[in-house]
Amino acid sequence: MSSTQDLAVSNFHGGFNCAQAVCSVFSDKYGLDKETALKISCGLGGGFRSGEVCGAVSGAILVIGLKHGQYITEDTATKANCYDRTEEFIDLFTKKHGTIICRELLGIDTSKGDGRKQAQERNLFRTICDVLVKDAVSILEDMGY
Repeated sequence: MSSTQDLAVSNFHGGFNCAQAVCSVFSDKYGLDKETALKISCGLGGGFRSGEVCGAVSGAILVIGLKHGQYITEDTATKANCYDRTEEFIDLFTKKHGTIICRELLGIDTSKGDGRKQAQERNLFRTICDVLVKDAVSILEDMGY
C-alpha cells in the first residue's frame, strides 16, 4: 500500500467519509487546499447519502476534475479528455468491484431504515469501505495522479 493510500484510509478511520478521504489526499497536488477539498466532498459519502455512487468513486472523480477539468467555455477538448479519464476510472473500478453503487458494494442500503446501524454492526465500513478507499486511490495512482 502506498503512503497516499495509507493516508486516505487513515483519514477515513479518523472520521472523514470515503469521498473526503480520497479527494483530500490529492487536493494540494492540484491546487485545492485540504480544508476546501474536505468541505466540497463532505456530502458525497454514503453514495450521496442515498446509497448511489460510492463516495470513494465520487472523491476520485473530483480529483480527475481538478487535474483535467474544463474551465474555459470553448475548451471542449479539455472537457472530452476529462470525460475520458472519468470513464477510464469508472471502468477500472467496476472491473475490480463489479459496480460503483454504494448499496451494491456494501450489500446493504445505509440510507434506508436501520441500514447504517446494520452496516456498523457488521463492520462493513472497515471491512469493505477501507478497501474501496484504498482501491480508488490506487487506481488514481496507476492512472498517473
